[in-house]
Amino acid sequence: MQRHFHWTGLTDADRGASVAMGNFDGVHLGHQAVIGQARRPGASLGIVTFEPHPRQYFAPTAPAFRLMNAEARTHRLEKLGVDQLYELPFDEVLSGMTAEEFVSDVLVAGLGVSHVTVGADFCFGKGRKGNIDTLRRAGQEHGFSVTIAELVAFEGVEVSSTAIRTALAEGRPRDAAAMLGHWHRIEGEVLHGDKRGRDLGFPTANMGVAGLHLPKLGVYAVKIDILTGPHQGTYDGAASLGVRPMFGENTPNLESFLFDFEGDLYGEHLSVALVDYLRPEMKFDGLDALVTQMQADCDRAREILATT
Repeated sequence: MQRHFHWTGLTDADRGASVAMGNFDGVHLGHQAVIGQARRPGASLGIVTFEPHPRQYFAPTAPAFRLMNAEARTHRLEKLGVDQLYELPFDEVLSGMTAEEFVSDVLVAGLGVSHVTVGADFCFGKGRKGNIDTLRRAGQEHGFSVTIAELVAFEGVEVSSTAIRTALAEGRPRDAAAMLGHWHRIEGEVLHGDKRGRDLGFPTANMGVAGLHLPKLGVYAVKIDILTGPHQGTYDGAASLGVRPMFGENTPNLESFLFDFEGDLYGEHLSVALVDYLRPEMKFDGLDALVTQMQADCDRAREILATT
């Protein structure tokens, strides 16, 4: 997959794609339906998306809401067979374009799109004044076709990033996965920590979660993909998402213990899939009680993951 960060300077080979357009936060089943309907014989499959998310741009101090960072979204789109990822900079220039300017300058002059697919609720352009009718008219004027994908429902509920965030916040990662069509994953670089886990016999890979919507804090059964370095592969494990109340810290992070693994992961990139919620964060009466509970967590996670 080719990843582009602007709509200018593209080669002829990188233009002319049939594109699905949207923010695609989570790349859930609804997003996948949009992407599937963008496939056209003889045309490369492209994604037009934005970074940062427009909601982040307009309200940078609002609570974090994203289900995945740009790295995780890229990996998920690549697994769906996307050929061209146009990750456009949502800045003063792009946010100030009218719907008509966005079509003429970005979609036509820049990307040279052959077809555009969007969801039924898609809006674009300054003030979100462009909608699906605007896009259809623009396609007729500029010579590209347009498909409007209907919204997708799961068990009678519209599949949306909001519904998925709710499931995660309530500690229901399997319900979130059913709407996503894949496990909810947190991806990023392994950072140096205080190494307390190693001292307790449970060395963990520590990752930051800044900028992401936080699932319910607590301990999870997880599947961990090591994406870079000499230990690439998939491992079962248990992970703690939280603020480490035993040690008086309050910055949330994700600490993952990989079963049956030995090696240095500092600086490598991991993708941690939340499979099942095991228990909330707890403060114990001493380290011995903490270690006993950690072993019980790992035993329970092994049982769950053996049949997952």
